[in-house]
Amino acid sequence: MRKLLQLCSSLLTVSFTINTVFAAPFLVRFPQGGPSQVIADDFPDPAFVKPGLLWYAFGSNAYGRRIQVAKSLDFKHWDVLDTDALASLAPWETEVDHWAPDVIERDDGRLVMYYSGEAKAFIRHHCVGAAISEGRDPAGPYHPLEQPFACHLDKGGAIDPAGFLDQDKSRWVVYKVDGNSVGNGGDCNNAIHPLVATPIYLQKVEGDGVTKVGEPIAILDRDETAGPLVEAPSLILSPEGVYFLFYSTHCYTSPKYDVRYATSRSITGPYVKAKESLIKTGDFGLTSPGGATVAGDGKRILFHANCPAGRCMYASDLDLQGETARIV
Repeated sequence: MRKLLQLCSSLLTVSFTINTVFAAPFLVRFPQGGPSQVIADDFPDPAFVKPGLLWYAFGSNAYGRRIQVAKSLDFKHWDVLDTDALASLAPWETEVDHWAPDVIERDDGRLVMYYSGEAKAFIRHHCVGAAISEGRDPAGPYHPLEQPFACHLDKGGAIDPAGFLDQDKSRWVVYKVDGNSVGNGGDCNNAIHPLVATPIYLQKVEGDGVTKVGEPIAILDRDETAGPLVEAPSLILSPEGVYFLFYSTHCYTSPKYDVRYATSRSITGPYVKAKESLIKTGDFGLTSPGGATVAGDGKRILFHANCPAGRCMYASDLDLQGETARIV
């Protein structure tokens, strides 16, 4: 029986590699003990989408690609694709620093990629861009809109966007105002007083995912426990009707970098911060876990943590109970 199971597993791996289409995904449960390292290369700030049978993950620039792409049938075994999802650049951005992508599927089947790019108008500072898929392939190519989605360059810029579809079908985007980029120095440029605000903004958008409705709303900001910043927001709604806003604190180069969350009964807040980190240095032997994205049903999470290659991608199951989240 064991040999038969091993043979079936091998055939499944070969079939997936040559892109055979399956009638249903083969579900693999994680072993007891928390996260698994699923990409051993530098794949920072992972986000993911599952418009069909396959999961697609997207990571910040590395290995000559602006936006990295990986795919998986079971959320545990990932293949990094030899492609660059962002096929071209917008007029406002430079070639460097394409960070923290996030992809959503629109009602019309096309996909929108949100990402951070360096602004030509303020070098070393960033705007949030939006790119539309050429077709319906989640791997792309994506082509950016000519104008950035959000900049706030007077406040330091904007980074770390993530899309969210609410239960009433309204669409939103959360992102960080990059205030620490114009801070007074120290850890992540914002450890010397007076410290600068790094708020997470919530922006409503129309069904196309890119046309803004009204003004953005600040829903969270740093405090003394967060060090120089909050960043990397990921917003979901639990089956119990609780909005969970996951985010990271401290500088990504620090062992204090972590994943935390705050909860609310209203999408616009107020959000109450949990007393404990969801995952931090030392948990499961990890160092500086952060940049997380959580599945819309609250059952899965991807994040990065330090590794010999840089920041490798980790996956885990997640459990939500009331206003509490935990890695399982």
